Amino acid sequence: MVSLKDIAQKCGVSVATVSKALNGHSDIGEDTRKRVAEVAREMGYVPNAVAKALKTDRTYNIGVLFVDEAGSGLTHDYFSHVLDGFKRQVEEAGYDLTFISNNKNNLGRTSYMEHVRFRRFDGVCIACVDFSNPEVLELVQGDIPVITIDHIFDNTAAVISDNVGGMKDLVRYVFGRGHRKVAYIHGVSSAVTTARLTSFYRTAQEYGIEIPDEYVLEAPYRDTKSAYERTLELLDLPEPPSCILYPDDFAAFGGIRAISQRGLRIPEDISIAGYDGLRIGRHVTPRLTTLRQDTERIGRTAADRLVDMIENPKTTLIQHCMVTGVLYEGESVADIS
Repeated sequence: MVSLKDIAQKCGVSVATVSKALNGHSDIGEDTRKRVAEVAREMGYVPNAVAKALKTDRTYNIGVLFVDEAGSGLTHDYFSHVLDGFKRQVEEAGYDLTFISNNKNNLGRTSYMEHVRFRRFDGVCIACVDFSNPEVLELVQGDIPVITIDHIFDNTAAVISDNVGGMKDLVRYVFGRGHRKVAYIHGVSSAVTTARLTSFYRTAQEYGIEIPDEYVLEAPYRDTKSAYERTLELLDLPEPPSCILYPDDFAAFGGIRAISQRGLRIPEDISIAGYDGLRIGRHVTPRLTTLRQDTERIGRTAADRLVDMIENPKTTLIQHCMVTGVLYEGESVADIS
């Protein structure tokens, strides 16, 4: 195994210089740094992770707690893109990712906190979980740097998509195209759902529009079957809506199936809109109107904030960062004004 001493001898410099060059110290000249890095690559040098951890008191490993109860796992359209952005950014900062599990192992079943301590993670990113779970609360209230995605705790850093602003933009667009009978099939209870639903009602109030109770139904996120069933219920109303909003783009496909089964056309007979901005929505006919969330930026922002908390614990402020989305007009909302 190649050591720092081997590299130092080949470069004709001290071991301390090699160490500083490989760790990016500012008191090493650029030419020396490049020369040391080149020789290290040629010799096949691999840093000793254990030694580095002992020296810095960090493992350079970040835990990710991601528990999707719908069972979609990393195929989850929204969070897979968020976590991809997160992964790219932490890797650029020199960290690895490990998913946190509370399954049984040699030591028996472990809680999330026990897993985190056992693996000695430097920090944890929490996304798509039951945030009221006592094990999650224990982790959030512990002494390990934590950042949450799309959920806010008072004393924990968070990165959230602007669900209030996003829903407002979407509803204003629909109203602007003349629709007044607008239904909303929202997701199950969560902070995201509450923000979007409140914004939906507020925006309708701005336009002086009363939303009938029968126009607001619930279906789990990414559940095409439930969205299909709720859509049929709306179509069967004595006075059906002219436009239906769905909890996410994937669920909207269930609505499209129900509308097609009834022999109706989108948007000539009824308009629809999704939420999230999945790429597949741009390849269906008609192209789906939706609110495109900036998943890449959400993930990268979360990574930057968490790495900052790990590396600069005394100077990093615990903040809640808001990331705005962009309306994608598509072709699924008719102008009936």
